[in-house]
Amino acid sequence: LDFFSILSVKLNGGRHVQGILRGFDPFMNLVVDDCLEMGPGGQQNTIGMVVSTSSVFLCC
Repeated sequence: LDFFSILSVKLNGGRHVQGILRGFDPFMNLVVDDCLEMGPGGQQNTIGMVVSTSSVFLCC
């Protein structure tokens, strides 16, 4: 996992976002930029930057 990698991240609450990794720390806090939220039925919404401080599941 390195900076500028494109990640697909599943967040708590069933949300799924995909974007460019901008930062992380040893506690798995993530900063993901240029995010698309993947909705049901293939719907995609541009949401910009996501800062996740919760449990996540990474799909690289």
